[in-house]
Amino acid sequence: MSDEQRPKVLIIGGGFGGLFCARRLGRLDVDVTLLDRAACHVFQPLLYQCATGTLSIGQISRPLREELMHHRNVQTLLGEAIKVDPDARVVTARRPDESKFDLHYDYLVLAAGMRQSYFGNEEFAAWAPGMKTLDDALSIRRRVFAAFEIAETLPPGPERDQWLTFIVTGGGPTGVELAGQIRELATRSLANEFHSIEPEEARVLLFDGGDRVLKTFAPALSERATRVLDDLGVEMHFGVHVSDVRRDGVTVKTKGDGSSKDYPARTVLWTAGVEAVPFARHAAEVLGADTDRSGRITVNADLSVPGHRDTFVIGDLAGRDGLPGVAENAMQGGWHVAACIRRDLAQRRRKDFRYRDLGSAAYISRGHAVLQAGPVKLSGAVGWLGWGFIHIAFLTGVRNRFSTVGTWMATIARANRSDRSFILGGSGHPEEPYTWESPVHQGSRASDS
Repeated sequence: MSDEQRPKVLIIGGGFGGLFCARRLGRLDVDVTLLDRAACHVFQPLLYQCATGTLSIGQISRPLREELMHHRNVQTLLGEAIKVDPDARVVTARRPDESKFDLHYDYLVLAAGMRQSYFGNEEFAAWAPGMKTLDDALSIRRRVFAAFEIAETLPPGPERDQWLTFIVTGGGPTGVELAGQIRELATRSLANEFHSIEPEEARVLLFDGGDRVLKTFAPALSERATRVLDDLGVEMHFGVHVSDVRRDGVTVKTKGDGSSKDYPARTVLWTAGVEAVPFARHAAEVLGADTDRSGRITVNADLSVPGHRDTFVIGDLAGRDGLPGVAENAMQGGWHVAACIRRDLAQRRRKDFRYRDLGSAAYISRGHAVLQAGPVKLSGAVGWLGWGFIHIAFLTGVRNRFSTVGTWMATIARANRSDRSFILGGSGHPEEPYTWESPVHQGSRASDS
C-alpha cells in the first residue's frame, strides 16, 4: 500500500496512553502523527520528586522525538489541539505563537488526559498550583524552596510563620506524597543549612474531605500511611474542604456543621481533583458523546466513541466501568487501540478492552511506601521497594529502563536533594519580575498523560 493510501492515525497527547499507542502502531502499515502540547513524555508519578528537589527534569521526562525516532512511520508535532471536525476528519491545532494548522485523520485517538480541577474556583490556581505538568512541578519547587529562603530573612513572628506553613489539599496519593516529602525535606535535607530559622519547625497541613488518606487503598494501608505521616509531623484534617485560597492563606470549612476557620500560609498546593481538558470537552460535544461530571467521555467496550468507530478515547479521559486514572490504564488502553486498528486493517473483529489492575502505590518518605496489588499489600521498607518496581521499572516508557531504574533508586535513596535550583526571574524585564509567584497560564494545568 502506498503512503498516500495508508490510513492516517492522529494521536492527541504524548503521555503513557499516546506514547504506547504510537509505539505499537509503529509496526503497522499506517502513518501516525502524535500531537503534544509539550513535545515530551513525562513520567507523571514522579512529578512530586522533581518538585521537592530529588529528581531533575531530565530524569522524569524525555523528548517524544527521541523516544520514537526508530519508528519511521510516526511523526511527532508540537501543538495544542483546539478543534475537531468529525465529518471532515480534521483536527485544528494551535502552535505556541498562536498560529494554527490542520491535521487530517482516518483514526483519532484522544489521549489528552486530565487537568487539575478547582471545582469552579479557577482563581485559586493563582495561589495554589496543581501537580499535573513539568511547569507545575517547577512552580511548586520555586514556591517551596523560596519559602524557606524568605523565612530566613524575616524576624520571628507571624509573618515568618506564614512562610514556614505549607498547606496541601487532597489526601490522595499525590497529596500524601507531597506532604510527606515537604516534611522530610524540612527535617532532613534542610535541617542544618540555615542560621535564623529551624526548618524542622515548618508546619505541613493536609486537608481532605473524607475520613482518611488514600481512600482507594485498603484500610490497613491507609492507617499505616497515616501513622507514617503523623510520625513525620504532618497535621491531618479530615471531613473538611478548602473554601477559599488567598495570597496569604486559606479558609477551611467543616462539612458537618459548616463552621469555617482561616489558616495563614504562603504556600498552598492543590491536589484535590481533576477534570477534562478544554479540547476533550469540545470533542465530546461535537461527537455527541456523553460525559460524567469530570468530563470523562463515555466509550464502547472497545474504547471507541459511540457512533464513531474511527475515534477512540484512552487513559484518564475514558469513562467506562470505573477505569482508574492511573498510568497502567493509559498504557493498556494505548496497546488495545493499536490492536483494534490492526484488526480493522486485517478485517477482523475488534476485541473488548479488559483492564488488568497491576497495583497501586504511594511513596510517603524515604524507606516508607504503601503498595496494593490484588491480594498483596505491602508497607514500610518492603512497600518502598515494591513502589520502586511498580512505579518505575514496570510503568516507565523510557528506554534503557534498568539503568534508569538504578539511577532513580540511588538518587531517591540519598538523604540530600541535589536538584533544588529554582528561577525567580530577575532579568530586569517587566515581563519577568523577580518574584516567587508564577503567572497562571491558560491550559498550563493540562495533563500530558
